[in-house]
Amino acid sequence: MTSALERKVQSNGSATDRDPLHAPPRLASVRERKAITATTVKLAALFWLCVFVSDSILWGIAGVDPIKSALGKIITNSFGVGLTLIVTASLFRLRYASIFIKVLIAFTFSIVAAAILSGIDILVYIWFVQPVNWSFDQIVFGHTMISSTGMFFGWSCLYVALLYSFEVRDRERSLAQAREEALSAQMRALRYQINPHFLFNTLNSAVGLVEEGANARAQRMMISLSTFLRQTLELDPMTDVTLAAELALQEDYLEIERERFADRMRFSIDVEEAALLVMVPNLILQPLVENAVKHGVEPSTREVEIRIVAWRDGDDLCVSVANDRFPGDGHQTRAGSRIGLRNVADRLAARFGPASSFATKPTPTQFRAEIRLPWIICCQVS
Repeated sequence: MTSALERKVQSNGSATDRDPLHAPPRLASVRERKAITATTVKLAALFWLCVFVSDSILWGIAGVDPIKSALGKIITNSFGVGLTLIVTASLFRLRYASIFIKVLIAFTFSIVAAAILSGIDILVYIWFVQPVNWSFDQIVFGHTMISSTGMFFGWSCLYVALLYSFEVRDRERSLAQAREEALSAQMRALRYQINPHFLFNTLNSAVGLVEEGANARAQRMMISLSTFLRQTLELDPMTDVTLAAELALQEDYLEIERERFADRMRFSIDVEEAALLVMVPNLILQPLVENAVKHGVEPSTREVEIRIVAWRDGDDLCVSVANDRFPGDGHQTRAGSRIGLRNVADRLAARFGPASSFATKPTPTQFRAEIRLPWIICCQVS
């Protein structure tokens, strides 16, 4: 038996470790803070390195020895780094404020910090150069103020952009998680829609076959049913499968239904060989095939053919599921049919957006549903 301590350890290290998207809010906030801090440190190091190098080059062009002035620039820039930390901390605390507030704070701080750094620059100059007759030069101080203001405001804008990039990434992660949950819910709804109806009808048909003495057919039907249900329940709703795998599943389904309607159902599958490796969403054809059986075969008194055809059209894969219709057989559009078809349209829109489409084309003699999605090959055939 598993002890309470073992169960607690297992529960604490399960979903969070496996999937960072589903981490608790507090843990996600800590991870975000660490990620922002690490990125800020790297960005600040690069920023001040560029400032130091550019200062050395520009002052070297002006005639100042970059080697002799290096220590003074390092001391001055060190104070600049300290001032940068202040505005960085302020902007981080206000990262959810409006952009106008951030710009106002950044601009105000840049002026104040520039004045402080300009004063420190004068003190460093006096300390290292020790001029005999030094007087305050407003023009030099003004130039230093202007360059320092631009430098601090540039860093503030850079940091605001950094925070915005993390915010955008967090929103994208949230949207991806919401989309994943929506698709999972759709897949669960699809399974709940398929399994009870299909299960009850198949079981009733198997009982009927046993009563008629067709034990071999009943056994074959139950084995096929078991295989089909196991495959559908084990499918991952967030992964795609090849068209070949999807068609194999639908063929199993149609074989079971053909046992039920042996006297009035046949089906055919016509697919281009290259299309078998194209990736499609799991169970995307199931509602279409079930709809063809439910509203094409069941109400009919004559033989109905269900045809699945797939072909390439430019950069798209087209798949159609069609069934015969006969006037006077009482074909009606039921609520379950609309739900299943809408499920297909919603899944295609969520997965591929405008790159996909879904359409139904009913005629007096045929009902055809057609999907179009991008041609994405699973792997190359050697």
